[in-house]
Amino acid sequence: MEARNQVVMSRVMMPHQANVAGNVHGGEIMKFMDEAAYAVAMKYARCNCVTARVDELQFHLPIFVGALVTCTATITYVGTTSMDVYVRVDSEDMLSNNGPEKALCAHFTMVAMGRNGKAQKVPPYTPETEDEKMLYEEAKAKVLARKR
Repeated sequence: MEARNQVVMSRVMMPHQANVAGNVHGGEIMKFMDEAAYAVAMKYARCNCVTARVDELQFHLPIFVGALVTCTATITYVGTTSMDVYVRVDSEDMLSNNGPEKALCAHFTMVAMGRNGKAQKVPPYTPETEDEKMLYEEAKAKVLARKR
């Protein structure tokens, strides 16, 4: 059975996405991350979703033209109408023997939207694996701290 709480998307970075030195623009990566967060939120909630918040983005590695970039978006916590989505970005130089490396990550807050344009309830989420439980507790603590 396919998991509704995760989406993996990959694409090769092209010259039109980079500066003259061959570094992919950060905005291109941020847009790709947002698309992955949207895809998993919509898959989970089964409705349109919008981005309400993005936590700090910190680039650990530059991403270059020709790299295979993979976004893994995972639902980590669900509130009444919103979802915390952890997005990890890996970059892989396909011409080398090196595997993919973590380039950056961030948490997105996605809100489920009804056809009437208002926030709507999402199904409850119960983490199952130890990793899911750890991410759930971290996200829950962050959400509660933000509400205080």
